[in-house]
Amino acid sequence: MDNEEVVCSCMNVTVGMIKDAIDNGARTFEEVQEATSAGTVCGICNDAVQEVIDKFIQG
Repeated sequence: MDNEEVVCSCMNVTVGMIKDAIDNGARTFEEVQEATSAGTVCGICNDAVQEVIDKFIQG
């Protein structure tokens, strides 16, 4: 997974930004949303954001 890949276009949130949020303690979609603002505008990316979260939390 490319850390520079944009997952949330509305807020320009990348895989790396989501990984950083997780590394800093975010464990749920809502916590990642709070840390990065991913998925807070149109919501189209919500499934993709959750997939990235699952990948980094589950390894």
